Amino acid sequence: MSMPVISKSCNPVSMNQAVTDLLESIALEETALSHIMNAAGEEMQAAIACEGSISRLFDVNDNIIGLLTAVGEVQCALKDKLAHITSNMCGCLGDDPCGCNCGCGCADDE
Repeated sequence: MSMPVISKSCNPVSMNQAVTDLLESIALEETALSHIMNAAGEEMQAAIACEGSISRLFDVNDNIIGLLTAVGEVQCALKDKLAHITSNMCGCLGDDPCGCNCGCGCADDE
C-alpha cells in the first residue's frame, strides 16, 4: 500500500478547497485505521490457525485489545476534528452566500 498524497496548489487555497482537504485528510486517516484493524483480525486468525498454546492466544488477544483501544482513541480525535470543521463552517460552501463577513469573499459575488 502506498502513502496517500494530497495535491498541493501554488494558488491561494479557497474556503471550499480547505474544507475539502480537511475532509479528505479525515477520510484517509479512517482508511488507514481500517487497514490496521484488518491486519489485527488477520493476526488473530493466524494465531488461531497455528494451534499454539492458549497463553500465545491470550498474548495476541492482549496486543489486539491495546491496538483497538488506540484505534478508538484516534477515531475519537477524528470525530472531534470533523465536529470542529462542521461547527465552524459559515455556510459559504453552498450556492447562497451567507453574508457573515468571514473573509471568504462570497458576499462580494452579490
